[in-house]
Amino acid sequence: MLESILIGVAGFIGAMLLASFAEWLVHILMHRRIFLGKVHRDHHAEGTGQGWLKEFKDYYLPGLPAIIGLAVAMYFTGWYVLFGSMIGGATFFAAFAAYAHQVQHQFPEMAVWMRRPVHYIHHHHKMWHNNYGISMDIWDRMFGTYKYVEWTPERKVQFRRFFQIRWI
Repeated sequence: MLESILIGVAGFIGAMLLASFAEWLVHILMHRRIFLGKVHRDHHAEGTGQGWLKEFKDYYLPGLPAIIGLAVAMYFTGWYVLFGSMIGGATFFAAFAAYAHQVQHQFPEMAVWMRRPVHYIHHHHKMWHNNYGISMDIWDRMFGTYKYVEWTPERKVQFRRFFQIRWI
């Protein structure tokens, strides 16, 4: 029982880390115009999010083949707990990343899980070669693309704003 729980937690966390790395890498490739060059350029020109639901779709659907492939491999090798936890971790990350992206465009001070809202800073300071992380800055810090910028929130954290983002 304990072994299954540990495998499940490892699969969930592993899927989230893999998805967050993919988010960081794809964002870099967008800036190099390998993926969605015009769409991403327009996003920077507008400086807004699309709403949580569309962000979620954009995070989840492109990664679905990889998620399903890994999960099916786990299922057919008998790692049923890992199968479920990977699907759960990837789905949770897509929902979290969609929220992180939208909240940083609307209420950057609400990204309380980071010292500085790295995606907001990326846009606000026109950092085309730094701070590619959206939901977290771990990969930027690990691979040297993080750039420190002094940031003071314009507003105080008001927890009701957690739910006042554009959802659709």
